[in-house]
Amino acid sequence: MATASSIYNKGRIMKMVVENIEKKFDAEEVIKDFEALTKDAGRIQEETLQRILEENGGTEYLKQWGLNGRTDVEIFKACIPIVTHKELEPYIQRIADGDLSPILTGKPIKTISLSSGTTQGKPKFVPFNDELMESTMQIFQTSFAFRNREFPIGNGKALQFIYSSKQFKTKGGLAAGTATTNVYRNAQFKKTMRAMSTPCSSPDEVIFGPDFQQSLYCHLLCGLIFRNEVQVVSSTFAHSIVRAFRTFEQVWEALVVDIREGVLSSRVTVPSIRSAVSKLLKPDPEMADTIYNKCANLSNWYGLIPELFPNTKYIYGIMTGSMEPYLKKLRHYAGELPLLSADYGSSEGWVGVNVNPKLAPEMVTYAVLPNIGYFEFLPLGEILDGMEQVNSPVDLTEVKIDEEYEIIFTNFAGLYRYRLGDVVKIRGFHNGTPELQFICRRNLLLSINIDKNTEKDLQLAVEAAAKHLVDEKLEVVDFTSHVNVSADPGHYVIFWELSGEATDEMLQDCCNCLDKSFVDAGYVSSRKVSAIGALELRIVKLGTFHKILDHFVGLGGAVSQFKTPRCVSPKNSSLIQILSSNVVKSYSSTAF
Repeated sequence: MATASSIYNKGRIMKMVVENIEKKFDAEEVIKDFEALTKDAGRIQEETLQRILEENGGTEYLKQWGLNGRTDVEIFKACIPIVTHKELEPYIQRIADGDLSPILTGKPIKTISLSSGTTQGKPKFVPFNDELMESTMQIFQTSFAFRNREFPIGNGKALQFIYSSKQFKTKGGLAAGTATTNVYRNAQFKKTMRAMSTPCSSPDEVIFGPDFQQSLYCHLLCGLIFRNEVQVVSSTFAHSIVRAFRTFEQVWEALVVDIREGVLSSRVTVPSIRSAVSKLLKPDPEMADTIYNKCANLSNWYGLIPELFPNTKYIYGIMTGSMEPYLKKLRHYAGELPLLSADYGSSEGWVGVNVNPKLAPEMVTYAVLPNIGYFEFLPLGEILDGMEQVNSPVDLTEVKIDEEYEIIFTNFAGLYRYRLGDVVKIRGFHNGTPELQFICRRNLLLSINIDKNTEKDLQLAVEAAAKHLVDEKLEVVDFTSHVNVSADPGHYVIFWELSGEATDEMLQDCCNCLDKSFVDAGYVSSRKVSAIGALELRIVKLGTFHKILDHFVGLGGAVSQFKTPRCVSPKNSSLIQILSSNVVKSYSSTAF
């Protein structure tokens, strides 16, 4: 039996993971290592922090706080302040601009990750280095090991709807791209996928193509070419899978023609994509007939995925938080196939791994890997507005079940006591490490005065109101919100994109239901005394949220990293302009 000490010897477990990638993947060995790590989570955390501080103790940032090379937990907490990205931004910008001195890390940072930027409208720069890549591979392998134990797959392919944006050079010559792009472009990523027997069904030219729509079309086509080999359908986020099969509904007949004739559609014009996919395409009238008949016989596309890819074992992607609203449509396409939620991370780094893959996405938890960073948890009930902090966070092993916390973490890439902005609930422990359930982003709040409605509150309100559409077989394609404080009193504005036309009467009912479904006491009392004005429901043209995606990609974002912002900041004027210019109907609540 491996012990935590033997695994963690000299703090090199992550290096060990990467170095062993070329060997045959051994799921049970990976699980055994994980079990040993989590049984001694407290000590592993101390050793992880010690290693981070030993490697980076000479940096400008740590020296300025008087750490003076010390590596113990209590001194670290006493010296180093809790910060947000705003406080670290000047240091990161200097690195991006080419300052090679040890600012945040002992070894130079050579790559920058971009956060999604969908909420505030501006991506953040985040340092990315080899240690983060190694922890990514450790997460992928650990997650796959637990997944494969419950849902074993053989040698096959994964239909992955993944898209990589271009890396660019910062002013100082550093490679910059989204976190997903930095991972996809790393040689270790492909080696890991090969070792786990799940190579992507699409060639690299499709993943790295410059045109999202052409890449999506070819992902679908390549999946169909290898339809009997596909064992997993996945994407970074659940909505990318839903978007892919909504697109399939529109282009399936063209895909069938491509397969029948063995000639790629003229809609694919990018030479690199066209050349790579054409090499895979051969005339196959029999397969074309099969796909045509399956599509023609489906009822409203229910069970589309298993019909197209009969050997698929599960659907995989991030399905929590802002992805939950897409689960209903994803289940419709998936039929009886299980939905497995991917692991918990962010542009800044990884947090935990899904070791209970049979849990429904709404219930999924993540076991924190104690060697990928040093974690602290700020009790949610004690967080003060603003930056003044008078309450102390607790360590990884000190959290309490059913309590909510904000995550603070220190990683190997220069983030120290960094507020991730995520609220999690402790659902239990896996050995000595907590299992977290993601609740919401702290800064995604609809709030005018004493009201506080989270992303989850908005989702539940939309789900309740959308029930009024069911009889007409209509659905909410996507939605977002905005607080309008230019009016007096201020009020909530909810934007809906619908799958078809609804009557004014029905939409007025939806609007009233939305208003009534926000049950936060501060909101209800404020509405009753008109301290908050009537909620407004605005219906936007079909395709509006695709325009938001196009805008995001135009700013240099990657489709794989896009998340529809559920609450649009007043600072994000370009997004508000896109939404406002596409409004076709508007309704004000009469519920109060």
